[in-house]
Amino acid sequence: MNDNSIETYKSNKNYFLHNDMKTRIKLIIAAILLSNSIFAATVEYKEIDDKYIESDVVRLDEKKGLSIETKAGDFAFKPYLLVQTTANYNWYDDEGLNLADQDKIANIGFGIPNAIIGFSGKAFNIITFNIALNAAKSGSNLLQQAWFDINIKDALRIRAGKFKVPYLQGYQTTLGETLFPTLPLSMTTNANLNMSLNAVNPTFGLGFDLGVQLHGIVKDKFQYQVGVFNGNNGGLSANKTMSDDHKGLPSLLYAGRIAFMPFGVMPSHQGIPSDLENNKLLFGLSANYNVEAEDESSNDFRCGAELSWLYHRFFFSGEFYFLRMNWTERMQQQTTFDQLGGYVQAGYFITDKIQPALRYDFYNRNGLDKKGYLNAPAACFNYYFVRCNLKLQLMYQYMGRYGHETQLDRDNDDTGLATHTAMALLQYTF
Repeated sequence: MNDNSIETYKSNKNYFLHNDMKTRIKLIIAAILLSNSIFAATVEYKEIDDKYIESDVVRLDEKKGLSIETKAGDFAFKPYLLVQTTANYNWYDDEGLNLADQDKIANIGFGIPNAIIGFSGKAFNIITFNIALNAAKSGSNLLQQAWFDINIKDALRIRAGKFKVPYLQGYQTTLGETLFPTLPLSMTTNANLNMSLNAVNPTFGLGFDLGVQLHGIVKDKFQYQVGVFNGNNGGLSANKTMSDDHKGLPSLLYAGRIAFMPFGVMPSHQGIPSDLENNKLLFGLSANYNVEAEDESSNDFRCGAELSWLYHRFFFSGEFYFLRMNWTERMQQQTTFDQLGGYVQAGYFITDKIQPALRYDFYNRNGLDKKGYLNAPAACFNYYFVRCNLKLQLMYQYMGRYGHETQLDRDNDDTGLATHTAMALLQYTF
């Protein structure tokens, strides 16, 4: 190949490379424009206006954020996020014991009670769904909830999957919109049985469980929820049997809740900056029966009454609940174990960002057959960073003991509970 041929080859090569690069750039630009036009048609920064799209973690109605939906609006997809981090301080009574750790301080430091990512949506304008994973939990609790609703009409909806058992208003509240960073002690603390069977010690609260329920709202005033659940603390496997004491009845959890709301549907929050002009009132009753619960040692009956009132900047709620453990025949026990618990709490927005709150919590942990009970007054200060979905909660709680017959009973009743608790919780939601 002579010099002229070499130059001609180089010139042709540069021409084709140059034109090939121009072609690639044009194709890339066209692809970006095409994808942008598709994305713009389906992904919007908008408000979710479908009342059936729910999460139990953060409210999605009237909440702006990323959403994906078809132009017709019959399919929608809404991701959400909740992250909570805490700083904790706990002081324990040593019950007069000569412990090696004399400062009585334990369980201090930082924690992440919840780190939830999930999505809600709807399909075919009749199905709504929700799924959420909680990275702060383990085992079956890693899947916090996963359910779908068949929305026939407001008064008739069918839900199946893992979701909240219809019991206790404290649990029905949206997780990220509570007055206090922790639920009342009486809801979450295990019973202290007055016998040698403390491996069987239930709590009042039932939380999330796997099951199916009918629910709905009639005339925007009456709410009902009736369901059947596994009753195994949110486990994901079908491992129940037939009852030995109740022939022909599966050993499952049967639950129901009704509520009357004279001024319209009660919101799921306990006061938020964007809802300071509302007036809603709720009276509720709930009951459930867990057949051969607690490793088949007892049939647990629970019931409760609740009141909630949201009036402009003020929020008040109170609950009273009862638990009866009916021992199964194989336990050969003639008595039952009965407990009472309850609380009242209130919060008020001094400004659009500042909400102080007070709570008094009562718990007859050692049963009605023994004297003495626990009481836990608490105070909380909530500050809302309204422009960026941040919420700061500062709480102090004192755990008191009253009316016990002996000092030993008094010491045993607060086993595992801190006398003084201080907590700061910082929360971000999307």
